[in-house]
Parts: sequence; structure tokens; C-alpha cells
Amino acid sequence: MPPLAKRLSLALSALLIAAGTAVPAAAQEAAPPGEEREAEAEEAMATDELTLRRVLLSTGGVGYFEYEARVEGDAALTLDVRLDQVDDVLKSVVVYDDTGRIGEISLPGREPLTDVFRELPFGSGDLTSPVALLRALRGAEVVSVGPRSLSGRIVGVAEETVQLPDGRGVTTHHRVTLMTADGLRQFVLEQADTIRFSDPQLQAQIDEALAAVAELGRRDRRRLTVHSLGEGVRTVRVAYVVEAPLWKTSYRLTLPPEDGGDAAGLQGWAVLENLSGEDWQDVELVVASGNPVTFRQALYTAYYVNRPEVPVEVLGRVLPRVDTGDVPAAGPEEPAPAPAPPGRARTEAEAGAVAGAMLGAIVADESAAAVPEPAPDLARVTAAAGMEAATQVLFRLPEPVSVRSGHSVLVPIIGREVPIERIALYQPDTHPIHPLASVRLTNETGTGLPPGVLTLYERDAEGGVAFVGDARLATLPAGEERLISYAVDQRVRIDRAQAGRETIARGSIVDGVLQLTMTQRQATTYTIVGAANADRTVLLEHPRRQGWDLVEPAADAPEVVGRTEEAYRIRVPVPAGETVTVTAALERPRHERLQLTTLSPRQIEFYASADALSPALREAIRGLARYQAEISDRERVLERLEAEREEIVRDQGRIRRNLDSVPRDSDLYERYLNTLAEQEDQLVRVTQRIEETRTALEAARQALTEYARNLSR
Repeated sequence: MPPLAKRLSLALSALLIAAGTAVPAAAQEAAPPGEEREAEAEEAMATDELTLRRVLLSTGGVGYFEYEARVEGDAALTLDVRLDQVDDVLKSVVVYDDTGRIGEISLPGREPLTDVFRELPFGSGDLTSPVALLRALRGAEVVSVGPRSLSGRIVGVAEETVQLPDGRGVTTHHRVTLMTADGLRQFVLEQADTIRFSDPQLQAQIDEALAAVAELGRRDRRRLTVHSLGEGVRTVRVAYVVEAPLWKTSYRLTLPPEDGGDAAGLQGWAVLENLSGEDWQDVELVVASGNPVTFRQALYTAYYVNRPEVPVEVLGRVLPRVDTGDVPAAGPEEPAPAPAPPGRARTEAEAGAVAGAMLGAIVADESAAAVPEPAPDLARVTAAAGMEAATQVLFRLPEPVSVRSGHSVLVPIIGREVPIERIALYQPDTHPIHPLASVRLTNETGTGLPPGVLTLYERDAEGGVAFVGDARLATLPAGEERLISYAVDQRVRIDRAQAGRETIARGSIVDGVLQLTMTQRQATTYTIVGAANADRTVLLEHPRRQGWDLVEPAADAPEVVGRTEEAYRIRVPVPAGETVTVTAALERPRHERLQLTTLSPRQIEFYASADALSPALREAIRGLARYQAEISDRERVLERLEAEREEIVRDQGRIRRNLDSVPRDSDLYERYLNTLAEQEDQLVRVTQRIEETRTALEAARQALTEYARNLSR
């Protein structure tokens, strides 16, 4: 490989790995002596024209375009770039030249016509018609050749309407007035054969302006000029990264018969469009799948820094006094004023020093950095060569590609046998009854596979092929597996039954608080009715729940073959015509704290008989029952006494109302008074017993509190 090609290949590889956008040049194998002589003869030819040689399309939404030219000595290489791509070109343009040096890379400004016409006596709009140009150049000297040959300076151009003969309508003429040596004379512009400007400089300005309009107005492009400095014949490559349509991937997977093996034919195709504005003729095409960082910046737009505006200092007007003559000096003469400080000179000097330093930095020699050797291809297939880079996967087409501008193309990137396993994938959210016909695809291609759509076919025993479904393939790194689901397997039926319960796992008592750890369990029983005439491997996706653990089957059991972010995957072999039942259970702990003094008799009885608690803990809880019984007895007595007191009070009210309705000297009145006195004595006794019972109740509650506080089990 020539030194230039080798160094360029290394540089492109380094650029690819570092930025995720460029592609290393194809490795050139050692050529036979005859081919080397032909290559040397070809190197002797210099074209000075950049030709598109390599294109890399990235899933980052950009494309890498590399142009190549053979030059001899110093050369100026030109490249037309679309205006909407200039920002990207200025951000990413790179030049490779093994033996030469890069001079400057120049291009016209964003508004080049404005700059062209800035110093001209006419504007770009004045070139739209002869009338507009002559009016704009009023006063210029012209020579008109035609029916009337005149020479003079333009005074004006007047529009006039002329009646055509025989009533055929009217037409418009423009009459040009010139100041000649004989005075004002006129001619009709439309009748003149030739009009030229006498001033050669003005004529040259018009020619240059028209050339600029033709050059810069064509398809709204900008011409990039790369100056290469060097000696001898050499290859120069110019490359840049610009926005490009996203290339897409589509796959075809041809399955063997249902009992015909565990390998399938995989084809991968890249669908891409050439919307670059130029034809791709025999270019080396590479497609890259990754997620590089890409962005745009308006480098082609002129920005100005906002500076504060300082008002202009205007000196006040001075009115000198009338001179009345000299007078004798009263003291020593005042010293002459010091000269003005050379501030402007220093400023220019400083600016010159800064400019010199900047220029020195720009023209300083750059040391050549060591470039690592490019990574070898990790996989080579029939359709394309695949290579794993640090952040992306590359597919290099083995043959040059030609794509006309505005056209799409479908090119192969994968073509080989891959191992598969047929799976019946059960996803309850997708279909509650039937599993999905799926295949487990293992990527043994040596490189990652980009995401894309996948069309599946299946061969029958006689070799015929039929369409069986579509699927989607997520990004598949080398060596990993993916499940591809393409249809509903209606020959297998799955029913689900769910149940839940909560049990005590363990408990303790600390400072009168019963601390319990409860186990919540959610179990799902799957009843799988297999296909009548074929074995199935069913993969159940049992939903995962945050904070819950799979306990049945155990998470590390052989039948648990994986997990996703949403589900556990449980492998279940189902023989033909049989029914298999599988239970999957999730458990999680729940903590509960109960004050012993607030437990009801029913709760005490429940926890005292719980086998999950230790005997000492259950005995301690049973001890609460004695205190609770004492409290309950006191509460019942207190309730009965308070009811008795309420009854006495109500009866006293009745008797007092009756006393108001009978004569005071009657026997009934006397009887009511005696009864009222007896009830009053009874009320005093009941009230006293109520106070005694309340005291006893408070003592019983305090005893319970002390008992609970002293418990620690």
C-alpha cells in the first residue's frame, strides 16, 4: 500500500473511532508487481479535480462524503457545496495530504452578491434588463450601432407607446437620449444592434458582475476552494460530514420446516436515499449503525458583539476675548504643555504584536500525531463486510455503488445462516389466551445488527416457501439473543387463575409494641393445553412487581431462563396433546406494629394461637387476656351502675312532676315525698359505687399498661 493511502486509512480509522462519523478507507492488499507498475503510472497523472470516492451514511442523521484528486505541486481544488450544508461543512471539513501542506480553505460570503455590488455604480437588480442598466448608468458614455449609430453620454431612457400599422395594436419602445458632440440625440433601444460602453473599466465591472451572478446564483451553491501546497504528484482527499437522510434496515428470515432444523437464513438490507444533489458514481459505500452525538452550529453566519455606545464628547463653544496687547510678566514663565501621549501609536503597535502572535500561531508547524492501526474486520459476509467500532457497527459494501441524485437504493448488508429456536411466547397483555409464535434468534454474525423490520418466511417439507408474519428486531449486539414474535399460535391455549393470601412470618414484642412481619403472596396458576400433534416450548412471561420476589419457581431455578424489565421468563416444555400446569408466585414482606394495650380479645386470641410466633411470645400475648378480662368486668359493672343512676334520675323527675299536681295535705303527696327521699339515698350509694368502680377500672388499665411495658420477647 502506498504511504499516502496507508496513512489516510489510519487517519480515517482514528476519526471513525473518535467521532463516530467517518469511515476508515478500505484496506489495500499487496498488489502483484504488474499492478504496482500500473498504479505507479496512474500516480504520475494529475487531474486537479475532486471526485466523490467514499460515502458513509450514519443512523445519527449525517453522512460522511470523501472526495479525492491527483495533484502535482501547488493546487487549488474546488468543490461546490449546497448553501444549506455550508454550516456542517465548515464544522467538519478535513483534508488528508501525506506529503503536502494545507494552505487556506476559502469560500464566498453568505451574501456574496451584496459584496460584489457594494462598490459598483449599479445593483444586482439593474442587470435584469437593458433599460434598468442604462438608467442606473446615466451619465456613462456609450456607443450605439444600428440604423442610427450614435456616441454620447446617457441622459435618460423614456418609455413610449407606439401604434402598430393597420390597427394591429400597440407596442412599447424605449427611447434613449444621449448627449453627443452635436447635442441631444435619440435612438430606439429595441432597434439598436449593439450598445457598448466606451469606458473599459466600466465594461469590465459589468462583465465581472454578470459572472458573479452566474456563478453564485446557480442552484444556490457555494464554491469551496482548498489550497494544497507541495511538490510532486500526490493524492489529496477532502471530506466533510453533512446532514443526510436516515438509512433504514429491513431483514428477511427464512425458517426451516417445523421439524427441519435449528438454523434459518437471514438476509439484511439497507434502504437509503441519495438526496445530496449529485450523482454517486462508483463510490465506496458504508452504512453505520450507532447513536453518535450530532448537532449543527451556524458557522456561516456573521455575528457581531454588542458594544456599549459612548456619547461623542463635544467641546463647548469658546469666545476669545479681544486682545489688548502684552503686559509685563509677574513671575516665572509657565512650563510648556507636555506633548500628547502617543496613545494611538501604542495601540497600533500592540495590535500589530497581537496580530503577529496570532499569525505565528497559525503558520506554526504542526507535529504529526501517531495514529493507531485500524481495527481488523471482525466478520465478513457475502453481501457486506461488517466491523465493530467503539460506538457503532459498520457495513462496507464489497463493490462500488452508483446512485443517481434523488433516487433510492436497496443494498444487502447481511446474508448467512443463524441459529434459531422455536418458542411459544405467552404475553398476557398481548393475548390473554394464546401464545405468540416466536423464534429465539442468536447473533453469531460477529457484528451487531441494527434495529429494523423483519419479514419471516417458512419452508415446507417440499421446499416451498410461504409468508408467515412480520416482526420488529431491536438492536442486537454480537453474541446476544432476541425473541422474534411474528404470529399468534392458536394451537396452544393457556388459562390463568390468580389467588392471594397473607401470613405471619415472625414477630417480637419491644416496649409494649407487637412487631409483626407479614408475608404477602400472589400466585398465578397457568394451565397450558398443548398442540395436538406437535411439541411446544412455552415461554411464560410472568409480570414482575417492584418489591416482590419470585419464590415459585425459585428465581434461580433452571426453568427461569431470564427476565425483562417487566416480566420473568419461565420455560415450560409441553409435549404434544398434553396439559401442563405451572404455578408462579410472588411474595413480599409487610411490617406491622400494634400496641398491646389496644388489642381486642379477638386479636389476642388470634395472635396467641399463631404457630409462626414463638411459644414465649404466644404465652406473653395470652397473659394480656387476664388483664383484658379484668378490664372488661370493670367496664361492665361501670356500665350497669351508670344505667341504674340514669334510671333513678329519670324516676325522680317523674315524682317531682307528680308532686306539683296533687294537694300538699294529701296522703299521696306524703307518699311521693317518702319515695323521693329513698331514691335520693339510693342515688348517693350508686354514685359512690360508680366512683369506686372507675378507680378500680383505671387500676386494671394501669396494670395492663405496666404488664405490656415490661414485655420484651
